Amino acid sequence: MSHPRASNRRPAIAVAVGLLVALVVISTLAWFINTRDWGILVMFVVPFAVWGMMRLGRRLADWAGVGPPP
Repeated sequence: MSHPRASNRRPAIAVAVGLLVALVVISTLAWFINTRDWGILVMFVVPFAVWGMMRLGRRLADWAGVGPPP
């Protein structure tokens, strides 16, 4: 049985994890694109990275118990 306060923290934890993952993924991709000769090929990876982050966001929202906005 979980503590009642634990469920109140879930949305904040989900936002923090989502922002951290987005920062790491976007920063890494931008760095590769900007500094490597083959970085332009990374542009083909970007849509899949965005799709993956959107899926992660949905899973974090489900885990946090937050539904879609009305």
